Amino acid sequence: MKGFAQDLAGWMQWIAPGPTRRPVHWLLPALFAALLSLGAHAQGLQAVPELRARVMDQTGTLDAASLAALERKLAAFEAERGAQVMVLMVPTTAPEDIADYTQRLGDAWKIGRKNVGDGVLFVIAKEDRRLRIAPAKTLEGAIPDLMARRILDQAVTPAFRNGDYAGGIEVGVDHILALIKGEALPLPNAPSSQRSGDFEWMDLLIFLAFAVPIISSVLRSIFGNKLGVLLTGVGAGGLAWAITAVLWVALVAGLLGMLAGLFMQLLPHMPATGQGRRGGHGGGSGSSGFRGGGGFGGGGFGSGGGGNFGGGGASGGW
Repeated sequence: MKGFAQDLAGWMQWIAPGPTRRPVHWLLPALFAALLSLGAHAQGLQAVPELRARVMDQTGTLDAASLAALERKLAAFEAERGAQVMVLMVPTTAPEDIADYTQRLGDAWKIGRKNVGDGVLFVIAKEDRRLRIAPAKTLEGAIPDLMARRILDQAVTPAFRNGDYAGGIEVGVDHILALIKGEALPLPNAPSSQRSGDFEWMDLLIFLAFAVPIISSVLRSIFGNKLGVLLTGVGAGGLAWAITAVLWVALVAGLLGMLAGLFMQLLPHMPATGQGRRGGHGGGSGSSGFRGGGGFGGGGFGSGGGGNFGGGGASGGW
């Protein structure tokens, strides 16, 4: 960045007013040189590592037992409380300050739950002898800047000065988790009755309008009209209950299923090709319509998609 500032200052001299001002066409080479300097600075930034675990050590400082113990602790806390706390140990963040590097890390990893944003980054740059605790915006009240600095200065850095990196990180993590526990955050295991919030009524209507009549025709052909209609209602109600876990929705779906079966009896000569077309369309809607809950998305370890780090937190050194 220093080189870019010098180039920019030189460029300003070219456009400064006065009798010695150069022609305008001389500005282009100067501006091009300044942009090259800025690009070289950007290319020299440390790469953001891929998020593979809750505790990542790129310096080889922590032994396998310490890494596993910290990983278990953070995984158990995430399962219990929902918040994600990530620890990253790197050799250096140069040419960036650790605060800028941590901000880039938060923007890339997007830790914390998507609709909550409850993530915390704990970054240690060993060769720089710098470290930082950065909470996402949701947890800035639970971990204010002053408290984050107190954890670093009074709990973590004394252990680091004695060469106990594993102990310092562990005590820092314990303080962070204790502060998060005091925050009123939604628990990860929501009651089953809340699942109806992810259910879309249009999906149920599409299913009843297209799939249920076809199923009813099959059931009536096998069990007869009366029993087939009854089984259609039971099947529609059972499926609605499995999806929504809401009793009145299941009852309404069952009633509508029976009505659909009765209606089909009035159309005994409906062409089979028409039924097949509706069956194919209804099957397509059914396979893509009902949506599951939130959570962490795809398989494997990853962030919750929260992110939103606003620059809060504190840095320190030892």
